[in-house]
Amino acid sequence: MHHEPAKNIHSGKGAPVASPASHPEVLQVVSFLQEILGEIDTGLDPSTPNPHLNMILHLLDSHFEGRVVSPSAMVAASGVPYATGTRKLAELTEAGFIEQRPRTKSGKTMSLHPSAKLFQVFNQLAERVDRVAQGAYGGTQRTDAARDYYFGGSYQSGQAMIPPPRALTQALKLPGGLRILVHGDPTFMVMENLKRQFEQIVGTDINQRAFSIDRLREEALRNASRNKSRYDLIAVDLPWLGEFVEKGVIRALPDIMDLDRLEPSDFHTAGWKATHWDGVPYGVPSQTTPELMFYRKDWFAEAGFEPPRTTQDVIDAARHFHNPQSGRYGVAWNGARGTALGHTFIMTCADFGQPIIDLPRIAGGYDADHLAGRDFRPMFDSDRALAAAEYLLELMQYSPPDILSMSWYERVRPFANGTVAMAYGYTLLAPYFELDATCAANGNTGYLPHPHGPEGVPIAPVGGYALCIPANIAEERLSDAVEALVAFTSPAAQKLYAQEGSRTAPRYSVGADPEVRRLSEIFELVDEMSWRDELQFWPRPPIPQISDIIATCGNELHDMLRGLVSPKDALAKAQQEAERRLRTSVT
Repeated sequence: MHHEPAKNIHSGKGAPVASPASHPEVLQVVSFLQEILGEIDTGLDPSTPNPHLNMILHLLDSHFEGRVVSPSAMVAASGVPYATGTRKLAELTEAGFIEQRPRTKSGKTMSLHPSAKLFQVFNQLAERVDRVAQGAYGGTQRTDAARDYYFGGSYQSGQAMIPPPRALTQALKLPGGLRILVHGDPTFMVMENLKRQFEQIVGTDINQRAFSIDRLREEALRNASRNKSRYDLIAVDLPWLGEFVEKGVIRALPDIMDLDRLEPSDFHTAGWKATHWDGVPYGVPSQTTPELMFYRKDWFAEAGFEPPRTTQDVIDAARHFHNPQSGRYGVAWNGARGTALGHTFIMTCADFGQPIIDLPRIAGGYDADHLAGRDFRPMFDSDRALAAAEYLLELMQYSPPDILSMSWYERVRPFANGTVAMAYGYTLLAPYFELDATCAANGNTGYLPHPHGPEGVPIAPVGGYALCIPANIAEERLSDAVEALVAFTSPAAQKLYAQEGSRTAPRYSVGADPEVRRLSEIFELVDEMSWRDELQFWPRPPIPQISDIIATCGNELHDMLRGLVSPKDALAKAQQEAERRLRTSVT
């Protein structure tokens, strides 16, 4: 990826992101009820206000918009005299619908927040209101949710809707606010849209710095050399984990928190295991974004082609659709020199059944769980690695003319605008066309695991980031950083990211949420891939030297694609340099 300047979105400024998805359905019901009550109050005279409902709607609306709610504001929203409103507010509090959080050290000034009970009760009410509205004004066409209700869908296992995130009982006490270092991708950038709401949830300002992938690693390592960390949380690309542990960049989670608070069994197995080193978790999956094959379903159907499930299928389809004179190309992928192409090559090796180091074979793939303290040999001199390199050379014939400068985003843009039939891409990039109705690929995209070679099997290489706590964080900030870590990786937070446009969901519960599933087929498909054991992290084993090996592959293979060296010579150089890297200790 190209080096880009850091983006500081403390004040809501940052990289442009795809248009957000619709607001959560609960918020739609809140707005609907507010408008209905307003019409009734102004259209009927005399009329009697409903202070309980008025205050509940004001509280929920303010929570979703990230506005502070005081007791006096709640009473004012009740629509009844002050004394009556105060009494009604006390009744709501006693009923367990409202949580109070001190805003000052004295505790005399409080802010009000929806409780978990209120979210649960109102979520059920929202379903019923939606169903009644559908029955009254939706005609004979009912939504899937409405049909599910009548046929038992709402009682099926795993179909319960996750309520919105609730405010922490105690506001975080972090001088200067919560400081986070992240990657500048669409999932992390949804924080730009959600900043005010999450500041209400955690009770403090949020300062987020976003970098391109190479600069993110550089900044994380630079931060580790400081006496005190500048960040409370840092995003760690999964392959970096071994390096960051060996260099003492991040803390082991069992040393600082109760892991049960994270509900580990709810995470996709491969995503959760990828955050471990020597059997110990060092981070929490904030994104699980497998790289998939995107393909144009409409083009394939018109041509009578089956979805591309093997590398030969990709070549055949790319050859058919490639027509540069008409502005059409077969396939797009990461061809840019360095990190981008390096990632492509090592994952292509996996498609041909070849890990880049001599990992032991186990059921379902290769063992990448036990990497610490072991000596490994690179495997770029194997026949399957050669087949992977030759596959990329063949793809060159059916790729856009600027393929050798294409990286993470550039490969998806031509697919989105309708000039490419297929593209390798992470699910986090799908919002570029899923949320833009003007894109030719909108509504016409199919998703598959990586097409595999003769000795490979379908796999979806796991990408994404874990949120970690720096090893050199000031001790007085540690406990609050843990609270933020739990809040930002919770099912409720992950659902909110999805509703704002993210296409990464590291938790099974989020992918099973009916509101999330209606946003994109990606969530259900990725869950199914996980159940079939197709989500794998061994293609990018997090050994400490992995970043340098990836860069080496990206440089040597780029020379090969440019025709400067043969595939065998490029792989021989990669093998030699990888052997040298593996002999070098990482400190």
